[in-house]
Amino acid sequence: MRTKFILISITFLFSNVLLAQDTDSLMIKKIADDVMLNGKAYDNLRFICKKIGPRLSGSSNAQKAVEATAVMLKNAGADTVYMQACMVPHWVRGAKETGFILQKNGVKKQLHLCALGNSTGTGNKGINAEIIEVKNFKELDRLGIENIKGKIVFFNFPMNPTYIQSFKAYGESGTYRVKGPSKAAQYGAVAVMIRSLASNPDDFPHTGVTIYNDSFPKIPAVAISTNDAIWLEQEIAKNKMSAFLQTNCKMLEDVQSFNVVGEIKGSEFPEQIITVGGHLDSWDLAEGAQDDGAGIVQSIEVLRVFKATGIKPKRTIRAVMFMNEENGGKGSKKYLELAKEKKEQHLFALESDAGGFTPRGFSFDVDQKKFEIFLEWKNLFFNYGVYNFSKGGSGADIGGLKEIGATVAGLSPDSQRYFDVHHAASDVFENVSRRELHLGALNMAALIYMVDKYGL
Repeated sequence: MRTKFILISITFLFSNVLLAQDTDSLMIKKIADDVMLNGKAYDNLRFICKKIGPRLSGSSNAQKAVEATAVMLKNAGADTVYMQACMVPHWVRGAKETGFILQKNGVKKQLHLCALGNSTGTGNKGINAEIIEVKNFKELDRLGIENIKGKIVFFNFPMNPTYIQSFKAYGESGTYRVKGPSKAAQYGAVAVMIRSLASNPDDFPHTGVTIYNDSFPKIPAVAISTNDAIWLEQEIAKNKMSAFLQTNCKMLEDVQSFNVVGEIKGSEFPEQIITVGGHLDSWDLAEGAQDDGAGIVQSIEVLRVFKATGIKPKRTIRAVMFMNEENGGKGSKKYLELAKEKKEQHLFALESDAGGFTPRGFSFDVDQKKFEIFLEWKNLFFNYGVYNFSKGGSGADIGGLKEIGATVAGLSPDSQRYFDVHHAASDVFENVSRRELHLGALNMAALIYMVDKYGL
């Protein structure tokens, strides 16, 4: 009799699980159909890119983007839209940079280059000095002040093409952009050139932040295109090479900017907050379409599709347009600071800051127990191109929310083409597919729906 009771109980529980999964599958299909048929993310991205353009923190375009996305959130159906003021760095590139290699025969080889973000400028006279190629920091230390003083250090550390996960290669190479100028200055270098952080050979220089160590002089820093880096590597192996660099960038006083926040208030547990977002600022070379206009409009789309499909969330869904991710992270710091001050209860946060390419999965920064919850939902996403639920990072703007108990995750699109455009002049609206962008948005909305319905 007891065995029969247990079998009946198991059958009942299994039937309920199947019923719940069927209900969730139908709801996610409804979300997917609405986004793919009626989604506004692509149109919103077009406006941000073509009507506003580059949105570097502290710029007038950044403020225009603040105002525009506030309107987009209202149009998406947010119950409340508000700003969070924060002070942000105000770096300006100034007049276009110039640079060339002085070849042995007197011919000048013009370089495709750009100043690194937050870099100091060369001044009107520019810098003319011999180039010394350095493959890594160990080699830099070995060469020392006697070989580096008075020279331009060329950090030639390519992104590793054998890493199929391209963000792994970016993280490994990126340290030379971030720390290289100060490390070279430690040994008396007068400037730094880095090989652009790009996956493929091309003529686009890729900018990105550099962070100075105040213990050493601040020297000018530029990135050169991968094609120029390949050429220079070959030439410098045969002859000594010199370069002339002129950059006109400078750091101004911090200015006020804003995070933009839109909310749908929860019907049962409004005090529990689910955040979805991306960063509103972009580098100044292009329109910031993939980095991170895509994440911004996908996050707005989550609110829109909840309203359009009649989903009344149990918990408060908050879409956040973070300011200043690229060269300071001041927006995310302010968001966390205010959350602590208000003693907010943050349940979950999802960030999209890896481009608007075809979604492949989500990366969860969680312990194994919570990860098992997400794995139970994994099969619901197969039909929408998402199959890779993995443990890993989340996003620069939401990672700090772990301090107050939030579970954090990031959308993981296919990244094979991302570093062709990342931080380069090629990051424009025309390089974004409407279909791929909306696939990312619907999967984000589906995950938010599941977390809201079942909690963690």
